[in-house]
Amino acid sequence: MAKHLKSDYLKEKIAILPDTPGVYTYYDAEGTVIYVGKAKNLKRRVSSYFNRTHDSLRTNLLVRAIRDMTYIVVPTEQDALNLEASMIKEYQPRYNVLLKDDKSYPWIVVTNEPFPRVFMTRQKIKDGSKYFGPYTSVAVARTVLELVRDLYPLRSCRHAITPEYVARGKGRLCLEYHMKRCGGCCVGMVTREEYAAQIERVKQILRGDTAELMQFLRDEMMRLSEELRFEEAQELKVKYDLIARYQAKSVIVSQTIDEIDVFGVDDDGKDVFVNYMHVRHGAVVRSLTLQYKRRLDEPVSQLLTMAVNEIQAKLGVTLREVIVAQLPDMEFDGVTFTVPQRGDKAKLLEVSERNARQFKIDMLKHMERTSPEQRTDRLLQRMKEDFRLTELPRHIECFDNSNIQGTNPVASCVVFKNGKPSKKDYRHFNIKTVVGPDDFASMKEVLTRRYTRLMEEGQELPQLIVVDGGKGQLSAAVEALEEIGLRGVIAVVGIAKRLEEIYFPGDSIPLYIDKNSETLRVVQHLRDEAHRFGITHHRNRRSKGQTVSALDSIKGVGEKSRTALLRKFKSVKRIKEADLDAIADVVGPARASVVYTALHATDPEEE
Repeated sequence: MAKHLKSDYLKEKIAILPDTPGVYTYYDAEGTVIYVGKAKNLKRRVSSYFNRTHDSLRTNLLVRAIRDMTYIVVPTEQDALNLEASMIKEYQPRYNVLLKDDKSYPWIVVTNEPFPRVFMTRQKIKDGSKYFGPYTSVAVARTVLELVRDLYPLRSCRHAITPEYVARGKGRLCLEYHMKRCGGCCVGMVTREEYAAQIERVKQILRGDTAELMQFLRDEMMRLSEELRFEEAQELKVKYDLIARYQAKSVIVSQTIDEIDVFGVDDDGKDVFVNYMHVRHGAVVRSLTLQYKRRLDEPVSQLLTMAVNEIQAKLGVTLREVIVAQLPDMEFDGVTFTVPQRGDKAKLLEVSERNARQFKIDMLKHMERTSPEQRTDRLLQRMKEDFRLTELPRHIECFDNSNIQGTNPVASCVVFKNGKPSKKDYRHFNIKTVVGPDDFASMKEVLTRRYTRLMEEGQELPQLIVVDGGKGQLSAAVEALEEIGLRGVIAVVGIAKRLEEIYFPGDSIPLYIDKNSETLRVVQHLRDEAHRFGITHHRNRRSKGQTVSALDSIKGVGEKSRTALLRKFKSVKRIKEADLDAIADVVGPARASVVYTALHATDPEEE
């Protein structure tokens, strides 16, 4: 087994590493931090980098760049995880997983004041205030705030309202009071106890505890109705209906689960999206998605550990029971992880995974709108990987043969540039040297003519050729490229009837492309365009052939007469079915006689 070389200096450092949890830091020749990692056992983990050749090229490059190493010993693996996360944020090492979290999510805060305010903010201040969120959608946060303000007339002014302030009579009723959006606490119209009770109800809504609040409102409505206080009962009914409508907009995922947390993952190979959901009373009351950019082919279990730790630190939540698709690579004190197979918990996991997937889709759509060239480069990079190319396929040509019952064989060539059709570069080919319906020979002829001409004219060659038809047509294409000296210069693949089957030269087993892959959508578009373009040309040739055989061969009938007849009768068949007088009305008696005699003397099988 090949081993990475390491200096005596590093050997000595590794030899004295302790068998304890900790965080290790790698430096390059310039003294720059290039990687930070955590370990349950520092000595075993660090040694593993140097005692073997890794499957990942990027990991091998990291090891070659290491010139120095330091470490910090911590009591537990959880402490190592926390320290690793803070050091990665501090140094942003080039080989570490990158947490794409440059957004500042909004929170709803209940201020720490005698008469608290409730508003939306993007900054968390440690002043004793209570923060709820974060909300990944500003619109959702505003909707919740509107509900709170419709239910309870809380103050929004910035005055330092205290019991002493109210006692001194410094307050003045403002427009918010007259609009019934504030209860007038500044002048003593609402006591501190009454205001505090309202704030508790607001906190219930922000925590998602709407079931208890609705039960309270329902009981109060019944009590007021029994006391014949119908107007007050009606006011409570309005509030009850508001909460019911708000709850209806929540994602109700289970009626049997009271409170649980879920982590769903969507992994596209390079980026991993981890969605966190908090479920209370069967409804999703909080959701947040993190994006991790892989650097060293880190497994999902490792990234999931990072996400769990990040969510606990970011949101200040205490996790107890957590649903996951696979277990993280370390344990967390007081947290039980469940991998459900069926039932409500499995459905919850599906909802979370769907949210992670949707976050990725929305992010890609945003990138396409703001930076179309970035989307193109990403698509071409994916195609390069799927088709095993050495360069991006910015210029692709696709060929398709078309003949019906062996007549009028033609071929079409469609051209895509940067993943999109370049219709001005489309070309038709009439097969000249092949006799009979021989698709393989036809394909060889067309490619030979196409690329011989491009080379003679000094035009740009494609990076990829796609032939429609599988292994036979692919072999013919390879022969053509070999004969003109382009074998190995241009990559070529064949697509079978089952679109997701891609054949490569010299490989009898096809590659199967993921049905959800963007590469497959481009291949589908290429094939559809080649079919459409080829069939249209073939149809035109057949039509032209029929017209030539029936009318152009008649002596004494010129182009104007032929055009007039076809405009009147629409087809040669209808001209033949017409009587002599009808034809004479169009081209005169003399020419009508010639046309009529010629058409009825033709052998029907030759039409």
